[in-house]
Amino acid sequence: MSEEGSEADYDDQSYEGERNEKDERHGRGKAVLPNGDVYEGQYENGKRNGQGMYRFKNGARYIGEYVQGKKHGQGVFHYPDGSKYDGSWVDDLRNGQGLYTYANSDCYEGEWSDNVKHGQGVYTYNDTKSQYRGTWVSGKQQGAGELIHADHKYAGTFKEDKPTGEGKYVFKHGTELHGHYVIKDVTQGDDDDEEPVVVTEAVWRCGGVTVTENPMGMPAQQTGEA
Repeated sequence: MSEEGSEADYDDQSYEGERNEKDERHGRGKAVLPNGDVYEGQYENGKRNGQGMYRFKNGARYIGEYVQGKKHGQGVFHYPDGSKYDGSWVDDLRNGQGLYTYANSDCYEGEWSDNVKHGQGVYTYNDTKSQYRGTWVSGKQQGAGELIHADHKYAGTFKEDKPTGEGKYVFKHGTELHGHYVIKDVTQGDDDDEEPVVVTEAVWRCGGVTVTENPMGMPAQQTGEA
């Protein structure tokens, strides 16, 4: 993530704005840092404090709240790759509730802790509109969750971004597949031209089938002419 320059480190920066009786930056002002970054907004006793906008030389920008020189409170960060975070900050880090829209238009809305997804949240895949809804731990899908697609969903437990243990597939037409996932190491690329690589995969074991009515809360499909 783009790092903000410290104004306290420089005596020769360009600053225009209000000052207090100690000649500290205080009130509204604009500072051009030696590294080319620009901050415009509120100051208190020499530090960025209150509403402000910080523009990085690389094209990134932050618009939101500051407390004692750090991003703290509600704010929007536009990253150089086109991604964006809109939500809560604590001590310069994404913490609390927030919406992150990635450069590929995938998005995550939910809880954050120290810049990573942590807690309850929803990740939407832009290409398919599929969603993961559930628990995250240190940036990974982990704990109870649902992977929802257009005509079916999987509900169960996840670990390290993969389904594991007991769960079920629920289909729009009313069928439920009950079973469990087994985590296995699978060797790939074991021919003469490629070095073999061991990858971890989740393998589904079906244990039974049941039929329900309107299991996904979707309108029943109608057949025939009106």
